[in-house]
Formats: sequence, structure tokens, C-alpha cells
Amino acid sequence: MRVIPGAWRRTAAGAGLLTADGVPAPTIFAEMSGLAARTGAINLGQGFPDEDGPAEVLETARAAIANGVNQYSPGRGLPDLRAAIAEHQLRFYGLRLDPERDVLVTAGATEALAATLLALVDGPDDEIVVFEPYYDSYAACVALAGARLVTVPLRRPDFQPDLDELRAAVTDRTRLILVNDPHNPTGAVFSPEVRAEIVRLAHAHDAVIVTDEVYEHLVFDDIRHVPLATEPGAWERTVTISSAGKTFSTTGWKIGWLSGPAALVDAVMAVKQFLTYVNGAPFQPAIATGLRLGDGFFTGIADTLQRKRDLLGEGLHAAGLEVFTPSGSYFTVADAAAIGATDAHEFCRSLPDRAGVVAIPLTAFVTAARREEYASLVRFAACKRVEVLAEASERLRSLAR
Repeated sequence: MRVIPGAWRRTAAGAGLLTADGVPAPTIFAEMSGLAARTGAINLGQGFPDEDGPAEVLETARAAIANGVNQYSPGRGLPDLRAAIAEHQLRFYGLRLDPERDVLVTAGATEALAATLLALVDGPDDEIVVFEPYYDSYAACVALAGARLVTVPLRRPDFQPDLDELRAAVTDRTRLILVNDPHNPTGAVFSPEVRAEIVRLAHAHDAVIVTDEVYEHLVFDDIRHVPLATEPGAWERTVTISSAGKTFSTTGWKIGWLSGPAALVDAVMAVKQFLTYVNGAPFQPAIATGLRLGDGFFTGIADTLQRKRDLLGEGLHAAGLEVFTPSGSYFTVADAAAIGATDAHEFCRSLPDRAGVVAIPLTAFVTAARREEYASLVRFAACKRVEVLAEASERLRSLAR
């Protein structure tokens, strides 16, 4: 068989990973993490912590395994975790959920997103509006669902969308508006004006809003995360997605969830049950424990990451890069053009040898048509131990020298 048919081709092409020869290429994360392993460079590319999460959460998982919570969980997730998710949404945002009908536990936010798009998209005429740069799985999932990707650019220095460009992008063909806030890769937190306009446009064009809020507790400088579902008129048409990985430093557990009106959750469940079916039974009670931790834990993780953000930013400034200080998430974007680098991908390939650090080019998160706009921008992850960030910052200073 010369060419293997199937949806994999459009999925790989949608993610920008199909070569001219029709072969799927590795992701930028695989490439750069492999480069870090080969060179011994500090990996500030892929966004995973190098510290364990809270002891209470880890101990609950151990106890669950020891006590036999090792078989299939209920299809919608363990009742106690669904209850904890509902409690969390009420406690932090004033949203009242029915844990039996309005909550679905998933294999991380990535599965929640894939299941939602597959459930709610109904053909090639459907358009999905996303903000660009975007987390790479968005384009892949849009392509897998057979829909058309429509992007709204986020431009430096604040990475907020232009409202006129947003209005032009959302039409009667728009099926979903996909919002990542706090935003990966730019670290932006959307303004109240942007949130209100998203909701207005969704009503005007009868679109569903899908929000990716995995960094909801990692916002800085006294900014408060405001879920789109809390905006007036948004709840009845919003699917809210989040996960445990970023909040509790348990990215390998892959425990995520989504919430929203029962009709939307039921539609997603109809697809999700044929993907992973269920997952991570002993980790689900552990995340329920995490969601019920005191306020000090949640403010503490934001304060700690803010200090790490500042430490990394100081190192990038000292290296001569232009730094765009993020308002949330794990990531800081810097412009390598300030030190003469015009191609971020080539800059990142050379960085391990030049400075012993690995980063990710922002061009990995944009469509081919807009690569030129982001050609020199680079993403660095601050979710590492302080001593690792300090060493990385010192190494980066060699760029200026």
C-alpha cells in the first residue's frame, strides 16, 4: 500500500506536521525535548513541572490504590470527584452545577477538547474560531473533526485580540468559539471587553463557546480569573474545560473535566465514552482531595509561579531579549530579534549549544499564513525548580556576552 488512507493525514496537516512527502513529522515538543536529552540542556520548552504536587493529593492516590480503587470508574467519573468539581466552581466562581448532569471527567483537558469538537461539529461547512497563536492540539482536533479553522491573531505586546478582527472572524458559519484563557503560549489573560464581545458574538451567530481554563489558578499581579461561563448570557452555550495537571503538578495523571448545561455535556459524553471510556480511577479521589484544599494552597501556587516568572524574565532581559511579561500560565514569550535572531526555530535549535537551554519557537503554534508575524518569538516555561531557573538564567546571559 503506497499511501495509507484515513483521517490521520488531515489531522497531521492541520497541526502542521505533514511533510511534503506525506510523512507525519514529530511535534516540536518531541524535537526540542529530544535535543535537551542529547545535549544535557535545561529544558524550558515543554510545560511540565519538575516538582511533585501537594502531599495530601499524592497520599490519597496511594491510599486509593492500596484500597482497591483500580478498576473502571463510572463513565462520567467518580461521584466524589464530580461533586468536588461542582464545589470548586461554586466556591471560586459562583457557578452552581448539578454534579450528576453538568460535569464529565475526562482523560485530561486534551481529551475533553477532542470529545467536545467531535461531538459538536457536524461537517466541513462548520467553522471553529480560535485565537492565534494556539495550543497545537486545537488545529489537530479541528482537522480531525473535519471542520475549518478560522484564526484571530493575538499581537504583541499584550496579546489581546483586535475586536474588529474578532467580529470579522465570527459568522453564521461559526459552530464553536474556542477560548484559551489564561492563554498558552502567550500568557495573556483576556480583558473584560474581549470576554463580553465573545459572548455577544456567540449569541448573535448561535455559536457554542468552548473554554480551555487549565491555568485558571495560575494568574499573577492580583489578576482574578473570570470564567466565560460566568458572563451574562454565557452559561447556556458554554462548555468549560479544565484539568488537574497544571494546578496540582500531576500532568502525568491525565485527569481533566468539563462542565456546562446538561444537554451539551450529554452530547460530549456520547462521544467521550467511545474514546478512553474511563481513566485514572485511583487518581480521581486524589484530585477530589486537591480541589478541596484551602485557599492558601491556591494563592500559594500562583505566588510561587509569579516569583519564578520574574526570575526567568530577569534572565531573559539580561540575555538581551525583549520580554513580554505574562499575566498567567507557565510561559513567558520573548523576542529573539533583539539579539539578531530572525528565525525562532533555528534560534531554538542552536540555543542548547549556545547557552545550554531549550525553548520552543512560537511559530509552532501558528498557521503557515502567519508565521512571518511571529517569526522571532520564543516561548520559555517557568514551571521548574527555582534553582533550575536560576541556572538557566545564568546560562542565558551568555547570549548577551
